[in-house]
Amino acid sequence: MAYTKDLFWEAELRDFLGKKGSDLKREIETLDSDYILNVSEEDLCEHLTAKYFLEPPALLEGDIYTNEPKEVDIDISNDRMRFIRDRSRPYYIKGVSVTIVVPFDGHGELFKYKPSTFHLSAGPRGTVKSQELHLSFEMVDHDAEKLKQAYSRELSEIKQYLEWVTRDIQQFNGSLEETVRQQISQRKKKLLDDKGLVSALGIPIKTREGSSKTYTIPTVRKSPKIAKPEVKAKTFKPEPTLFEDEYERILETIYNMTLVMERSPKTFSKLKEEEIRDNFLMYLNGQYEGQATGETFNFGGKTDILIRAEDKNVFIAECKFWRGEKQLSDTIDQLLGYTSWRDTKTAILLFNRNQDFSAVLGKINAVVKAHNYYKRDHKLKSKTLENETTFGYIFHQPNDNNRELILTVLAFDIPR
Repeated sequence: MAYTKDLFWEAELRDFLGKKGSDLKREIETLDSDYILNVSEEDLCEHLTAKYFLEPPALLEGDIYTNEPKEVDIDISNDRMRFIRDRSRPYYIKGVSVTIVVPFDGHGELFKYKPSTFHLSAGPRGTVKSQELHLSFEMVDHDAEKLKQAYSRELSEIKQYLEWVTRDIQQFNGSLEETVRQQISQRKKKLLDDKGLVSALGIPIKTREGSSKTYTIPTVRKSPKIAKPEVKAKTFKPEPTLFEDEYERILETIYNMTLVMERSPKTFSKLKEEEIRDNFLMYLNGQYEGQATGETFNFGGKTDILIRAEDKNVFIAECKFWRGEKQLSDTIDQLLGYTSWRDTKTAILLFNRNQDFSAVLGKINAVVKAHNYYKRDHKLKSKTLENETTFGYIFHQPNDNNRELILTVLAFDIPR
């Protein structure tokens, strides 16, 4: 019997994986600087992770089939069981070639590479054609049992090698996303440093000394610094942004304040949206101090709570009573219309009154994810905000898919 070529033996799998890692790094390093600075990091990470992700071949044994046998000339000069007068040259007789085709999913190129675990002898033999593995057997007799044994032995060895390949590939894939994130972050940091943006762009929120601790305020308070160094580049313009940990502290403060409202329905049950907003403004400005006016938070419209920088919004919270799915969708549109900076942080404080609160909670996700500008869910880091009434999302601005904003919906039940 004769075969085609060795599988899993052309080159080392570790060298192939090392080259993939180098290709990834080179691709990130050669991306245009303005592209890196303006693109959504999450979208780019998702794209590159998917691009470099390797899917090990998986045999589809239920779809195996056999091609029509073909008559071939077979050299038997090395067959010691036959009498051949001159073995110094080929001696051909008529035989038959049988090809068994094994379809597979995954990356066929991985059949070339030797995994970290392998047999010392050469690997199994076969030919990869598209998404099929062709195993060819040539015989001068018609011994079906012999053919079956040869095929079973070959298939078993291929499956063993694929287990070893899969184990190596899983290690590569397991660290791929983190590697992509790290390299994008490093490249972006270098570009920002090159442009003179030594520190992050942040809006300062200074906690007032001696402020009340009735609601949750971090035990160790930080005073984030605003940093907007000069940038020579014209195509990328640095913009103020609210640090995400500060954003979550504000949400925690709001969340804990609203828990008091839930527990004191008689006090808050008659308040209107604007009055609830004013209560939040009063308390938040009692906790945080602005640089110029003494007030970090202000209002712009009937129900929104704002933090502004250079006359543009970096934080917006809308106070709304639940009045159905359409109103929630319209509120999201309203928030999108208010945002202008990259990475604007937003929130919807949704108050339920005299409705089935469980039913309301069950509708929020569907409404938000059906919105045209919804991109993905967003996991908040705060343990306080890990609950069934808080929902985090990433949206993009209507005119730019890379300009993203965080939207958090906090739902509260205030019975009459």
